[in-house]
Amino acid sequence: MSEPKGLQKTALAVTRWVGSPASIVTHTILFVLSFLTVFFGWLSFDRMLLVLTTIVSLEAIYLSLFIQMTINFNTETIVEVGKDIDEIQEDIDEMQEDVEEIQEDVDELQEDVEDISEDVEEMTEDEKEEERRETTLAQIQRDLHKLSQDIEKLQSR
Repeated sequence: MSEPKGLQKTALAVTRWVGSPASIVTHTILFVLSFLTVFFGWLSFDRMLLVLTTIVSLEAIYLSLFIQMTINFNTETIVEVGKDIDEIQEDIDEMQEDVEEIQEDVDELQEDVEDISEDVEEMTEDEKEEERRETTLAQIQRDLHKLSQDIEKLQSR
């Protein structure tokens, strides 16, 4: 956002002050003083109204100019903020695409983990089968050895 410069700063300060309680108090005091000048006879009523009306009219003209400058500045600021929001939205969209790609990678990794788990299960089953074969083979060898001994005993008789 651009910073206000020169007259813009003045316009912002004036419109900020005019919208404050201090402005209400100041204007009220000035109006009371204007009428007191008539009451004490320092000015005639017509002259006081002429001066007061002129001052109030000039103040209204300048205030409307300052207010319009403030509106213009705020409008420029809003446009800049809108551009920033658009850029942020683009960044968010890019981040969303990145998140989707990461999710796809995670899904692929999950599939790989499942495949590896299945392979481990198959290997475990194969190992169990191999162990059963070895146990059976050992049993057969024992039985064969015993049979050989029995045959030898029978032959020696």
